[in-house]
Amino acid sequence: MQLTSLTDILSLIPDLPRADEAARAAAARRQDSLTKPPGSLGRLEDLALFMAGWRGTARPQIDRAQALVFAGNHGICAQGVNPYPQEVTAQMVANFDRGGAAINQLCRVANADLRVIALDLERPTADFTAGAAMTEGETLDALNCGAAAVDSEADVLVLGEMGIGNSTVAAALAAALFGGDPADWVGPGTGSDTAGIARKITVIEAGLARHRGLDAMATLAAFGGREQAAICGAVLAARAAQIPVILDGFICTAAAAVLYVVDPQLLDHCLVGHVSAEPGHRKLLAALGKSPVLAFDMRLGEGSGAVLALGIVRAALACHNGMATFGEAGVSSA
Repeated sequence: MQLTSLTDILSLIPDLPRADEAARAAAARRQDSLTKPPGSLGRLEDLALFMAGWRGTARPQIDRAQALVFAGNHGICAQGVNPYPQEVTAQMVANFDRGGAAINQLCRVANADLRVIALDLERPTADFTAGAAMTEGETLDALNCGAAAVDSEADVLVLGEMGIGNSTVAAALAAALFGGDPADWVGPGTGSDTAGIARKITVIEAGLARHRGLDAMATLAAFGGREQAAICGAVLAARAAQIPVILDGFICTAAAAVLYVVDPQLLDHCLVGHVSAEPGHRKLLAALGKSPVLAFDMRLGEGSGAVLALGIVRAALACHNGMATFGEAGVSSA
């Protein structure tokens, strides 16, 4: 998939695959035949049916799980919205590459292939209080980079991000896309104190005053970072390949929300791995109509909550595929 303009997404929508309802129905019949009361595994059953629909088979398996973490730097950091210097983004990417971060350990446990993609870290986006964060060309480059990173042979895609200042970007995107008081979307991020949170709110209000009346993709360019655009590109490429996606927390969900505003069906193949401790995430999930797989009070980013949720999805499929039916087990059914 190669986008040549931000409006290309609209032309993609009619041809994007939908969930295979026949496969989902066959999976539901299997669930009803397993040695358990109907519905007794709760959301594990829902997750199995979700995977069946998007993988197009009544008995889906995860043989290949891909985890992508996109990293970017942000011009808005010039406004003092983060207690850490931007150098930390590159330092953390190096830590990922050495295997020393939380996401490395979680991917190992979850049997997910991790790839970390740094996006022009030496060239931060522009300060969105002074102008658009990215040009259309920069936005397209990041979108296409995210799309190209998706393994078309993967059975599931886990998405995460890294970028000093990107909790401010996420709050600005959410406020621009869904409205409301900017204060409702802003949280501590990597550890901002009360004064730091107030600074974020002021900066976002200035950005919203400058960038009014934009469509969703122009909003992405106005406020977003390269990692947010790359997440959107990866979500679209996964959809084209009928690969289900597990989104991480507030920042990742806010990036994907751009596509929801373009057309809600663009996120039909996406799960949200967890609800972040960032206060804006619950509000954002309500706007998207999404229920998180987990609520573990996490706010690390990196894809950490999404990879943790992958383990739950694997458990759902283990039960779905491995349990005996009433007939196989010789157990009387109702």
